Amino acid sequence: MTRKSTFIIAALLAGVAAAPATPSLAQRGPAAANAVAPINYVRRVLSNGLTVYTIRDTRTANVSVQMWYNVGSKDDPAGRSGFAHLFEHILSRVTRNIPPGELSRIVEEQAGGTRNASTGSDTTNYFETVPANQVEAMLWAHAERMGRSVLDQSVFEAERSIVKEEMRQRVLSQPYGRLQRYYSFDTGFTGHPYRRSGIGTMADLDAASLEDARAFHANFYRPDNATLIVSGNFDQATLDRLIDRHLGALPRPRTPILRARMTEPPRNEPRTIAAYGPNVPLPAVVFTWQRPRLNHPDSAALAVIDKILSGGQSSRLYRTLVYERQLAANAGSFDFGFEDAGIFAVQATVATGRNIDEAEAALAAEVARLRDQPVSAAELEEARNEIVSETLFQRETPEGRAFEIGGSVTTANDPRWQDRLLAGVRRVTAADVQRVARLYFADNKRVSLRYLDEAQRPAGQAAYDPSAQATDPALGRSFPPDTATPNQLAPEGERVAPPAPGAPQPFSAPAFAERRLGNGMRVVVARSTDVPIASLQLVFGGGTAADPAGRPGVASMMTNLSDNGAGGMTAPQIAARIESLGANFGTNVGTDSSSAFIAAPTANIEAAGALLAQVIRAPAFAAAELERERRRSLDQLRVAMRDPSFVAQRVAFRAVYGDAPYGSPAGGTPASLAALTREDLVAYHHAWWRPDNATLVITGSLDAEAGFALAERLFGQWAAPAEAMPTLPANRAGPSPAPRVIVIDNPASDQAAVTVVMRGIARSDPDYFPLVVANSALGGSSTARLFQEVRVRRALSYGANSSLPSYRDEGVLVALAQTRNNAAPEVVQVMAAEIRRMREEPIPEDVLTKRRTLLIGSFGRQMETTAGLSQFLSTLAVQGMEMSEYARYIPNLQAVTASQITASVAAEVDPAQASIIVVGRASEFLEALRAQHPNVEVIPIGELDFGSAALRGAAATR
Repeated sequence: MTRKSTFIIAALLAGVAAAPATPSLAQRGPAAANAVAPINYVRRVLSNGLTVYTIRDTRTANVSVQMWYNVGSKDDPAGRSGFAHLFEHILSRVTRNIPPGELSRIVEEQAGGTRNASTGSDTTNYFETVPANQVEAMLWAHAERMGRSVLDQSVFEAERSIVKEEMRQRVLSQPYGRLQRYYSFDTGFTGHPYRRSGIGTMADLDAASLEDARAFHANFYRPDNATLIVSGNFDQATLDRLIDRHLGALPRPRTPILRARMTEPPRNEPRTIAAYGPNVPLPAVVFTWQRPRLNHPDSAALAVIDKILSGGQSSRLYRTLVYERQLAANAGSFDFGFEDAGIFAVQATVATGRNIDEAEAALAAEVARLRDQPVSAAELEEARNEIVSETLFQRETPEGRAFEIGGSVTTANDPRWQDRLLAGVRRVTAADVQRVARLYFADNKRVSLRYLDEAQRPAGQAAYDPSAQATDPALGRSFPPDTATPNQLAPEGERVAPPAPGAPQPFSAPAFAERRLGNGMRVVVARSTDVPIASLQLVFGGGTAADPAGRPGVASMMTNLSDNGAGGMTAPQIAARIESLGANFGTNVGTDSSSAFIAAPTANIEAAGALLAQVIRAPAFAAAELERERRRSLDQLRVAMRDPSFVAQRVAFRAVYGDAPYGSPAGGTPASLAALTREDLVAYHHAWWRPDNATLVITGSLDAEAGFALAERLFGQWAAPAEAMPTLPANRAGPSPAPRVIVIDNPASDQAAVTVVMRGIARSDPDYFPLVVANSALGGSSTARLFQEVRVRRALSYGANSSLPSYRDEGVLVALAQTRNNAAPEVVQVMAAEIRRMREEPIPEDVLTKRRTLLIGSFGRQMETTAGLSQFLSTLAVQGMEMSEYARYIPNLQAVTASQITASVAAEVDPAQASIIVVGRASEFLEALRAQHPNVEVIPIGELDFGSAALRGAAATR
């Protein structure tokens, strides 16, 4: 549970003594909002127009290489929405010298790095983070994509199919996907292309031609429309030469870049819209107003307003609509500033049983209060500190710093934009907030959108269809045909190989130190950064496996409620204090553990830690708080049950663990949540949240001695209970049930979630590292077998992967993908075949080397972040491992042999014991699936009950 309330359009977008007193730092106010050092960069422009920013950091062993193009969804041609996003896919597929799938292999298997891309309203970017000695290969690859990409019919068709699957997965199959991607922006803008969805529509994608695509590509994907950013460990002179060699040689086209610049007309009349969707478990209300472009003096005040409205649980919208009046399951705001214009939005998802009119009126009243009454000095300070803290954590890594420069350059047209914004935030006054709210948030400038379930549409009323606006000829332009000779993949013997890596930059994992306090608490400290941030994570053994028999959800509810009143402070007081410190607080419940963390600027970490101690030691579990959280949990479950992947995961764990503790649903069921009592929570807290069952992991900028001293001050006086620790079942995984084939029939699902799952191993098992490598080859990345077969070769899914979660007892091996409903049987076949292949085909030595390279590179990147290092060390504690395993992780991977993998897979992976789960519209795939698996069980979604392994019962959430 993080403190930021859920915001349904942000995706475009958690009998004990009082805590001891701490020294003066804990009583002091938050650190002044001036601790963010500017990003030091070098800028130059090549003769072909390519702009280059380099950010040198010799403390890291990695480098992030990013190419940002000044083209986004606003540039999509009329009737061709989704083109910029489609090219995000196309430009990563084939070039003259890079065959299909090879780019990922270069990044992942040669370099041990990671790569991705994204499309926004104004920009498209491509980025890799790799060991520093691989920088030349990345520059070469970007030159290939910019100057020698292959765009033929096969590439076009394959990537269009994949984008359609992404649309089904991220938009059509999600409860509020249409609201996020279509309705909110289409109604928020009037005449600007920003109104169109960046992912496009099925109709526009189907109407597009290869000639359209080539013309669009020729116009935008060129050096004088791009910005290269390199951030990390490099020699400046050497890097400049490499950039000139690979990217400086690309020609600058003679034709000018054509753009359809448009101005959003001002809005001076209100507009009210009712929209309907097929997958809406709870009604939603969204208000939008126009705001100016991102690079505008009022952006600082708008950023502050966004935090005041929805920056955590002391924010106005959460506190009023969710906490106090309980009108909404969630409420929040979002500030969308783009290159040409923008919108500011507030929203609420109406709680079960509450009136949408009342929720809408409450939302409007909170906006009116901003206009009519000055905000408090405390709210201003909280907002400033939250913004500063977020910036510090963003700038912790080379990739984060590069992203900040890239976004500033391409959207604000100013590389120093974030620094200027921070300076502006410091100057914002209460009068500024009120002035800006009055200027932009007037009632006569508001669009009011209600989003309701399709069943509530009045008879005969036509559907509001935002996708129809995508073909509006006023929202784009066509481009001259591309007359250049198309690139083709060179014959294998004529291809230019990527440059060889340079001298390796040694990776040095941060050292850790470990002690025990007198009360038995284990303390681990690891300095992970020089950025002035720190994190405290406290992990307790137990987890959901310690839920009372037949009472799932106790651990989850206890953990969620821990900060809703503690140590004499109310929930709003705790939230306000956390946010005033610029801190991020959260809790989490796992199979074998529960935890709470707090992260903050280092100057505030002791004061933040004092709050963490109060929450851990003395939660109140007030009856009113329990009832409030119970209702919220039921609403969250109601929404989650509309997500096919969530349902598939829960079914998978019941299938593989049966009625054993590991199979129990972590968040509970409607019945178990209704039966929870305060006594359940108090008993769980007393039994498991105790110092001799705890590991405190401290990461960030504190050294070992400072960390241990802080731990002693915060927790040293916490006495362990006299009674012995409770015991857990000897085998929380239980006996392995017979495999099952289960279909959850949900006629409303626009996509099927496919999962193949079987028993895995415990983290302490000798076969662990061989199976980690085997799983990496199966489905651990985009170069793994599942992704390559399901997405790259067959274009059946946006992605397919596998994982090997490991616990104190037996874990699982799980493969999953989402696909169109009628393709589910084919995906099942592919997954089953690839799992069989693990046993039938030994991993070749060259593949073993590549997978080790990928895993070691991933480990190195994780260890360079405060959060990643904390999570790794905490997981070792949860799994009952010694901290020395941290130092042995890379040697253990390097020691794995192909014969060990073969033996481990033979011993631990039996495809005949795999269960298959498909969640989707059964009418489109059941007959074909039954032909493969005659023993299939079919359970209607309305009858699904996670209370037992039978999976049938009265489901109160439908």
